[in-house]
Amino acid sequence: MDSLVSMRVFCLVSELKSFAAAAERLRISPAMASKHVMQLEKRLGTRLLNRTSRRVSLSESGTLYFEQARQMLDSLDEVEAAVSKATVVPRGTLRLTAPVWMANTMFARILADYQAQYPEVRLDVDLSGRLANLVEEGFDLALRATGAPDEALIARPITKVAFHMVGAPAYLDRAGRPTKLSDLSGHALLHYALYPGESFSFTGEHGVETVKLNPVLRSANETLLHMAALEGMGLAFLPKWLVADDIAAGRLEQLMPGQVIFEGRLFAVYPSRKYLSAKVRTFIDFIAADKRMR
Repeated sequence: MDSLVSMRVFCLVSELKSFAAAAERLRISPAMASKHVMQLEKRLGTRLLNRTSRRVSLSESGTLYFEQARQMLDSLDEVEAAVSKATVVPRGTLRLTAPVWMANTMFARILADYQAQYPEVRLDVDLSGRLANLVEEGFDLALRATGAPDEALIARPITKVAFHMVGAPAYLDRAGRPTKLSDLSGHALLHYALYPGESFSFTGEHGVETVKLNPVLRSANETLLHMAALEGMGLAFLPKWLVADDIAAGRLEQLMPGQVIFEGRLFAVYPSRKYLSAKVRTFIDFIAADKRMR
């Protein structure tokens, strides 16, 4: 049997978690798909897939082999397309990791629009908030808001992201509405745990001013900070995309928009590979061109 064909069969079975579905996609019989995987396992001397009557899952060895084989096949497709000047149709599973606060309506619409345009791409999105190791964990792409992307990876700037200080009307009625920077001192803060301090410096009418807030809740999960802000627990710095609807509806108020703001940059980050797969390239181009990301 052709080892390259067996590798493609294995990768598709792994992505679809089904011999029958993979066989239908490849227009071969399920028995032939199984035979390809068994031949691959025999050649490697290890079990790649765990099979039961109801499901197929990757073994530990299979997970390692799948991630490397999938990247190799993507690169091979790109090389062949470049040589033959053919167009590669984006397909397969795009594994993406992004910040927790990307779990918002706008980003969900962008994902839906991308998948509608490229229906052969399946999206596997991790929003755990952790800094994943793209190579070791088999991610194709990361969206990261940072000032200094990892130098070992390729980083393409996508857009600027504004972080607003917001508070619920109930909290501001109780604690007072700051009208100048010095008024912020002592206010209850819903503190993003990855920010190192409790003091913030802003440029006001009197130059740079530093204010110190009172952290009443600390978390690295922006969703929790968002919910706590809505409950009137204190003030929080949150991404514009996460709170825009709340501000428009009056559930949250933005404080001193001209002065109290952080602005970061969102990057698309991916492992350094000469031939970028069609699914990754089209996704990056898609979000970079989308006006909703501005």
